[in-house]
Order: sequence, then C-alpha cells, then structure tokens
Amino acid sequence: MKKVSKALLCIASSVVLLAACGKQESKEEKTASAAAPAEYIVGAEATFAPFEYQTEQKEIVGFDVDLMNAIADKAGFKVKFVNTPFEGIFNFLAQGDRDLLASAITITDERKQTVDFSEPYYESTQLIVVPKGSTVTKFTDLKSLTVGVQSATTGDETVQKLLGKSNPKIKRMESATLALKELEGGGVDAVVLDTGPVKNYVKNNASLGFHFISDPDFPKEYYGIAVKKGNTALLAKVNDGLAAIKADGTYQKIFSKYFADDVK
Repeated sequence: MKKVSKALLCIASSVVLLAACGKQESKEEKTASAAAPAEYIVGAEATFAPFEYQTEQKEIVGFDVDLMNAIADKAGFKVKFVNTPFEGIFNFLAQGDRDLLASAITITDERKQTVDFSEPYYESTQLIVVPKGSTVTKFTDLKSLTVGVQSATTGDETVQKLLGKSNPKIKRMESATLALKELEGGGVDAVVLDTGPVKNYVKNNASLGFHFISDPDFPKEYYGIAVKKGNTALLAKVNDGLAAIKADGTYQKIFSKYFADDVK
C-alpha cells in the first residue's frame, strides 16, 4: 500500500507540475501577444502611381506605402495594405473594414466632418493634361470641352465648379489611369488630375506627346492620412510617427525616391 501510495503521489505531483507549466506557458504567450505590435489595415486605391500602384505580382507599392511603413516602424505598429476603390473608400473606414486610409487623400473641410486627418504630408494641386496640338492654355478654356476626371476626387469637384455638377461633358472614371487612357483614345479633350499622377504618367509615356498645364486658379492641396472619426489614439500614433520620420531625414529620403525632379 505504501509503495502504491508513493507511486500515486509521484503521478499526482507530475500532473500538478505539468499543469503549472501549462499555466506558465499560457501567461508567457499572453505576454508575448501583448508585446507584439498591432497590425492595422490600410486602404489605398492602387491605381494612382507613384503614390500607390500594383506590381505584376499584385504587391501594392509606392510613396504612400513606403511612408506608411516608415511611420508604423517609428510608432511601433504594423500595417497591411489592401487595394480599395477610391469612390467609397471612406465607407470602408466608417464600417471598420479599414483602420487607416493612405491614398493621396486631400484634406478638405467636407471630409473632416466624417474622418480625422493626420498632419499634412504632401503638397499638391490640380493639373490639366492635354494631347499634342491642343489649344488649351488655361482652366477656363475647358468650358466648352469634354473633360475626364477621377470620380469623387478634388479634380472632379474642381471641374464641376467650371462646367456644372451634372454637365454631361464631365466624364467620370473609376481611376486616374482610366481617365488618362480615355484621353489617349480621344474620348475626352482634356483630363484634370492631381500633380503626382499627371507628372508620373506624362514622364513615363513620352511617346504620347501629352503635356500638362498649371493654372493659378487651382488652389494648393494637402494630403493626409485618415482615421475613423474620434480615433484619437491611432491618430496620435500616426502623427508621432510622421513627426519622427520628418525629423530624422527618413521622409526626405522617401520623397526623393519618388519625386527626384520636384522641389519639396
């Protein structure tokens, strides 16, 4: 009986020890999980080179991607980019399907009513793109022409002010690329888009003979990273990371990589 009791005691002790180890591992796993940086889903419309576009392998790359990754690294979190159509991109954020939006989004008073923006990270404006031989020299020359824009963008809003919101001469496309393709095919007389994608397209498609025109009537625009309205904690992380990469020179390196010909 004593031998059996000792054996039972040994078995019982082993069970208790294993249980204790199991509990300890569980605590360690929880600690490791708590220490791991959060991963946020970032919405970006990946047809807006050089800010965000897809490689042949469907990887989303570009200025906003490098910028957001650098911000995340400084602020101690991770990001995952998901291709998201620009028309409706704010709905994805409001519904919680995206945590952040980094998609060359202009900060406007109207948009501020539904989302919160980071500090500005890029200055832009609108440009007019026209084909070779066009007589357009200024914005008002577009009044009698058919103009292509990307739907729901500030370029769309700018042209509406000249032609009227419901004017059939405004041809709205899902992306900047499609608007420029429409110009290639002669479906529109001109296109109005943001500075970055216009310069990128004209530079990389020199054989088309397109050129762009600036107009003093176009105001300066500033891009910001958007978070859900009221998400002050995440917004603070983004702003802290952005300030850090501006301070240590990382921002300038990323800017120069994509806009070497521009003066910041």
